[in-house]
Amino acid sequence: MAGERSGVARNPGDESVAAAGSCAKLSRGATALSPAGLSATAAALYTSGPVLMRLLQKYRPFICPFELILPVVPESARVLDVGCGGGLLLALLAASGRLHVGVGFDSSEPAIKAARAMARRAREKFPGVALEFERIDVNADWPTGQFDAVCIIDVMHHVPPSAWKGVLRLAFEKVRPGGVLVYKDMCREPAWRAWANRGHDLLLARQWIRYAPIAQIEVWCKELGMLLEQRENAARWWYGHELRVFRRPGGGVAG
Repeated sequence: MAGERSGVARNPGDESVAAAGSCAKLSRGATALSPAGLSATAAALYTSGPVLMRLLQKYRPFICPFELILPVVPESARVLDVGCGGGLLLALLAASGRLHVGVGFDSSEPAIKAARAMARRAREKFPGVALEFERIDVNADWPTGQFDAVCIIDVMHHVPPSAWKGVLRLAFEKVRPGGVLVYKDMCREPAWRAWANRGHDLLLARQWIRYAPIAQIEVWCKELGMLLEQRENAARWWYGHELRVFRRPGGGVAG
């Protein structure tokens, strides 16, 4: 396994960012892959709705390594974001020029409302990019069709352990042959990072989370016939992240 990549973000308050005009200055494909640059993009796209929701999107790039996630998504991709929250991943993919069609779903109505508001602004800034968000429970029917990339980012620890394998199977079925499954979740080890992650979710989501062992995720994906292409761990402040990229063999056109 690759060694843990250590990354210490600068204090968000120390960044001088002209967020209001940042989207206007971005050409597709020119988004800075840094926490500060991605934060500025988020701030420019999330301009309405509850203040707390907007702040969560703006500052999440400082604790989640999106700079590792965005490059593994194929360019001009059709992407499904499972448990999309406020839609930040698809927003950043749209700004980076890697997205053609983005579909996200989440069980939270406030999160989907924020994502839809962002999508309206993104359509103005990035013509030709289609974003769609639906409120769907993870156990209900998922959006139809297959995708170049299916992303499960910081979701599995909110799913009951009995449903972990089933969620992976549903995700696999949504990946077109030749496409990728992008999986990231918080780490189980070292223990102090895991406890810090649990404290975060207890405070913000009011939920006591359980981690799916990353080795078990790899085994299940292998059983589904997927090939592990990338294995990377990262640290940001006290948060630990485990990123895995799996490819579904074959070729073809997304449905």
